[in-house]
Amino acid sequence: MAVSEQQIKDALATLDLPGGGDLISRDMIRALTVDGDSVRFVIEAPSPEVARQMEGLRQVTEQIVAQIPGVAKVTAALTAHEQKAPPSLKIGGHPKPQNGPMEIAGVKRIIAIGSGKGGVGKSTVSSNLAVALAKQGRKVGLLDADIYGPSQPRMMGIQKRPASPDGKTIIPLESHGVTLMSIGFMLDPDKAVVWRGPMLMGALQQMLGQVQWGELDVLLVDLPPGTGDVQLTLCQKANITGAILVSTPQDVALIDARKAIDMFKSLKTPVLGMIENMSFHKCSNCGHEEHIFGHGGVADEAKKLGVPLLGALPIDLETRLAGDSGTPIAAGDSDMAKAYAQMAKGLIDGGIA
Repeated sequence: MAVSEQQIKDALATLDLPGGGDLISRDMIRALTVDGDSVRFVIEAPSPEVARQMEGLRQVTEQIVAQIPGVAKVTAALTAHEQKAPPSLKIGGHPKPQNGPMEIAGVKRIIAIGSGKGGVGKSTVSSNLAVALAKQGRKVGLLDADIYGPSQPRMMGIQKRPASPDGKTIIPLESHGVTLMSIGFMLDPDKAVVWRGPMLMGALQQMLGQVQWGELDVLLVDLPPGTGDVQLTLCQKANITGAILVSTPQDVALIDARKAIDMFKSLKTPVLGMIENMSFHKCSNCGHEEHIFGHGGVADEAKKLGVPLLGALPIDLETRLAGDSGTPIAAGDSDMAKAYAQMAKGLIDGGIA
């Protein structure tokens, strides 16, 4: 019988740590991969000093996991969370030459989530869709590729620096069951990113190629709005399964959404479907529905393109509050969570995710 990641996590959760909690509840396991009967993972200590005291624990974790039926080989490594990246690990800079689009080891599908303009809720949809897919058993990664305005660290409720054991590879973080990487983890959150196009391209190349994503069913890429360098780099430098467009039904938003669709067509990236966000507002007191940004515009556009309308989501106060608090609404069981769950199921059933 195949060994699951959950079995490994359950075994590791039996090890109590000084000060309370365990390796799982304290989010200290990184890069967990199961390859047949071989298991690999990294234990991330909060500091190098603590890591030096954890060698005995590392050996015990290997022994415990090795006792799971079906496991023949276990490799556990120790690393430490550093306040500063190793000097050799630099984010940005000019991209390196590639011979064709890169293959990301272990990642089955890469789906770009884009929008023609900002402010339509693309990042909110990305984080909630990732969590909804993870809740339905998919192994999901989320790459925040909005270099100038990374918002996923806040929305996913995690703000610390990923480890880099060798100054080259990057071990991503995990939140709400989603493997996560963002430029926001690597830079001062209060500092503006003042980079030209080549540095953006280099940073994206690093986050795709140097991150140890592990085994993923799908990697969602939260793109910046518009049709710029990041979109071009992603579609030309990686094997993209396709793109999902998020837009409000407002005419002004649809004008820019059409440009984004045209860009993906030019780059020969399939448009897998569209999502209408802020489709309507439902009064929390009386239940009356108002179409603040119009109605049905995205559905009409999807019909013209011959692509599915993947969902229509209301403008919702609780969704905004949940994102600001770092726990996406899809993590709960509200009506909005059910809406995202239905959308995730549609993507799975349609073979998209």
